[in-house]
Amino acid sequence: MLQRAAPTIKELLSYRIHTVANLLSRGAEMRYRRDFRVSLWEWRTIALLGGAVQPLSLQELARAAGVDKSQMSRVVSGLARRRLVRRGADAQDGRGVRLTLSGSGVRLYENLIRAAAERNAAFLGCLSAKELATLEAAMVKLAKEARAMILREQARPGESNARTRP
Repeated sequence: MLQRAAPTIKELLSYRIHTVANLLSRGAEMRYRRDFRVSLWEWRTIALLGGAVQPLSLQELARAAGVDKSQMSRVVSGLARRRLVRRGADAQDGRGVRLTLSGSGVRLYENLIRAAAERNAAFLGCLSAKELATLEAAMVKLAKEARAMILREQARPGESNARTRP
């Protein structure tokens, strides 16, 4: 019986999705830097704060962005210096800070999110309605399976598993 060779990294789903995500991010960063003078991390931070129902802590913001707290702190500090983000006291934690967009941050968010929606529509516009529905269903299914795999990994003994969250 002929055995199939192990896949190369370029054949792995995670690598292929990561490659597409990087291409999308690089194109987005080029546009957002040119048109709005913000980096990709600044854009993501502004988008998360702009879409939040209530002010976020630095920890909540970092978790939502999928970065560590120190990296998010640097991004927020830069945005605060540019008066796009405001820091306010946390009523529950005297040492804590809650983050919101300033008035100019909200205006920038509205322009950025409009540009992002245009880019999103352009990318998805290359798909037929059937392909779009299939992609959406596949993304939901893959995310669910990825979360389940993380939970299975967390259940296994090991030092690095404690820090990974689904």
